[in-house]
Amino acid sequence: MQPQVPSRSVPYPAGRTSPRSTRVLVIEDEQKVADALREGLEGEGYSVVVERTGEQALVHLSNGRFDIILLDLMLPGCDGLAVLTALRREGLDVRVLVLTARDSLEDRVLGLDAGADDYLVKPFAFAELLARLRALGRRGRMADADRLVVDTLEIDRV
Repeated sequence: MQPQVPSRSVPYPAGRTSPRSTRVLVIEDEQKVADALREGLEGEGYSVVVERTGEQALVHLSNGRFDIILLDLMLPGCDGLAVLTALRREGLDVRVLVLTARDSLEDRVLGLDAGADDYLVKPFAFAELLARLRALGRRGRMADADRLVVDTLEIDRV
């Protein structure tokens, strides 16, 4: 007997970021996929912004802060690997989950080595995407290593 996956996401543990406070940038050129991701993630409580090209995403990233990026690799113009490389070169502290049809071992290794935090091949189960987003959310931000945050209390360790 297989375990049942809840239709709604599992709550975050106490003291962790909830979907309601998580800003997600979806960088996806396929309209149907982008719309489905937006609808599903917003239904789970995430705040979602969608960009259709790598160039638009980089402009948006220079003006806003996101917690997680869902990044397609096969974008028109500036592809996903170029976006990822630019993010890491600029030192942007954001979790990146690559969502792509590129499924070879070489592609996965290349994406992770370029700076992705996770890699999920299309087509995928939405429940698995949500689990991966929760895992990324539990990791926190690298810049927050000197801060302890519990609920609404923040303490600088330095």
